[in-house]
Amino acid sequence: MGTALQRTIHQLRSEDREFFQIAFSVDCVIFGFDKNELKVLLIKSDLEEFNNQWSLLGDLVKPNENLENASYRVLKERTGLDDVYLEQVYTFGEVNRHPAGRVISTAYYSLINIKDHQPKFCDNELHWHPVNEISTLAFDHKTILYTCLERLQSKIEEHPIVFNLLPEKFSLRELQNLYEAILGVKMDRRNFRKKFFLMNWLEDMNELEQDVPHRPGKLYRFNASRFSNGKVKSTPMPV
Repeated sequence: MGTALQRTIHQLRSEDREFFQIAFSVDCVIFGFDKNELKVLLIKSDLEEFNNQWSLLGDLVKPNENLENASYRVLKERTGLDDVYLEQVYTFGEVNRHPAGRVISTAYYSLINIKDHQPKFCDNELHWHPVNEISTLAFDHKTILYTCLERLQSKIEEHPIVFNLLPEKFSLRELQNLYEAILGVKMDRRNFRKKFFLMNWLEDMNELEQDVPHRPGKLYRFNASRFSNGKVKSTPMPV
């Protein structure tokens, strides 16, 4: 198979051979929510050019795998996680985005509950960073991060994806804190709760919070039965 490929490349016009010298990679933006902050899982870069800088989780795509398989491989190898959903967002192809040469990268993002998914730590560290405290990242990863954040922000009003970031049971206070962390805005408490009750996204558990420093709130869980057909009617999120 390798000989056939080499023969094919040799038969190409000389001006076309350079197109077979481009590498492809995947980068995974893993969002989590903890202590009322939206966080992203980062790793220390192992390239000399980005010494001691943080980067997203990523790797080159192998010749025998497609993009989706590569993204799940990266996640499994770097964190030990293999049961989280990844969604493709955008492909980044600036000419000089990688110091080793021409590398085109496709970004994926995922939302996970930090308490339920503990990453497998490795030699070059893993760390949950608050998104709003990130000033710089290796490569063009800050651009990739905020592109994925914008995708997340655009989806949460119509799709119940944020519940992946919460425990099974949560209070309306926790839910509002999560939306405010993702959107970067303060929301009116009364309007926010009215919105969710009208949408019927929540199921009342008839339980109260335990061991909290404030007045215990009622606990709810995601009403998954409403989304069995993958569609949901939504109204604009109040602020």
